[in-house]
Amino acid sequence: MTEQKRRGIYLLPNLLTTAGLFSGFFAIVSSMNGRFEAAAVAIFVAMIFDGLDGRVARMTNTQSEFGAEYDSMADMVSFGVAPALVAYNWGLTGLGKIGWLAAFIYVAGAALRLARFNTQIGIADTRYFQGLASPAAAALVAGLIWVGVEYDINGQDYGIIVALITGIAGLLMVSNFKYNSFKELNLHGKVPFVALLLIMLIFVVVATEPALVLFVVFALYALAGPINTFRTVDKVRLEHVVGDAEEHNEECSSVEDKKTEDK
Repeated sequence: MTEQKRRGIYLLPNLLTTAGLFSGFFAIVSSMNGRFEAAAVAIFVAMIFDGLDGRVARMTNTQSEFGAEYDSMADMVSFGVAPALVAYNWGLTGLGKIGWLAAFIYVAGAALRLARFNTQIGIADTRYFQGLASPAAAALVAGLIWVGVEYDINGQDYGIIVALITGIAGLLMVSNFKYNSFKELNLHGKVPFVALLLIMLIFVVVATEPALVLFVVFALYALAGPINTFRTVDKVRLEHVVGDAEEHNEECSSVEDKKTEDK
């Protein structure tokens, strides 16, 4: 008689996922109480936990289907619902229907982005993300709010700008724009000593003005997607922006292969 496989879940990676989920929920509650800086920071904290849970699962060989599904659900709260509600409470309530529609576009974009990502695991090019990743989109919105609070800007006075950035972030998530995933970085290999100095310099710069620096970094990253996509195609068509994902990926791959051959 064969021994039945032991049921249960892995504690450590799911504990980190729960911490990220809690951070997203905390951001929502904080925005409801008018504590928008705490809400924005909580979203960035959720990003840290989101980056750790998958890495820890791979390092400890504790990956599971349950963990993958739980992580996706937590991401929907932390990077889908939370940024939209924080943005709505901070700068969109005065716009009426336009405000909540902009927030909904973001939420829908995050849901579609996560669903598309889950269906492409194992077949997509790991060097790139198709569409802006939901944590990066959340960082863009949260960074905007954090900058506004830091410089005593009333979000309701700039509701249109908040709506535009929130809506555009949602649309970028469901676009076909290519974003570097940085998954090819070798964190185990040796680097020159000057690299350590550059990392220290980056920490110093971020520490001086964390809100502004993080917002600028993620805004530039959001812009890099369209630039990266248009640079890799000979003639821009609708499917390069939205549409059939497989057709878009095949064409981009063929163009990149051609450029490699030309070199």
